[in-house]
Amino acid sequence: MTEQAFVRFNEAAIADYADDNVTSGRWPAEGALERSRLEQERLLPQGLATPGQHLFTIHDDALNLDVGVLWLAVTEHPGSRSGYVYDVAIDPPYRRRGHAKAAFMALETVARELGLADIGLHVFAHNEGAQALYRSLGYQTTGINMRKRIEP
Repeated sequence: MTEQAFVRFNEAAIADYADDNVTSGRWPAEGALERSRLEQERLLPQGLATPGQHLFTIHDDALNLDVGVLWLAVTEHPGSRSGYVYDVAIDPPYRRRGHAKAAFMALETVARELGLADIGLHVFAHNEGAQALYRSLGYQTTGINMRKRIEP
């Protein structure tokens, strides 16, 4: 990913994460954008140069066009290394064309090269399309967060 692409990705990712958290009911709308921005700054304090963070542009060779992004973090555990996908985003006009699936398949090669034992990710409950994609790629549910809002 280039610095220019990172700037575009970063702003979109902050807005999208805030929206997803509001839609899911995890965060109130008020302050969501700032909360998301602070989280992004915590995870990527040095931008593209943040150690252990790998940001990729997803490119469509046939169109000769960048159509999305994928962000992989590497974490160290005693005796193993794991990957965590913080974000994958395909630009709206290019969705449902296999770009995300191809990116995840290519990511497995990168994971092997990095010596990763596994790759994890989080998906919001309202994103059924992403859940279906991840299941088709062999990802398994490892937990479910639930919530009940209590009205005064």
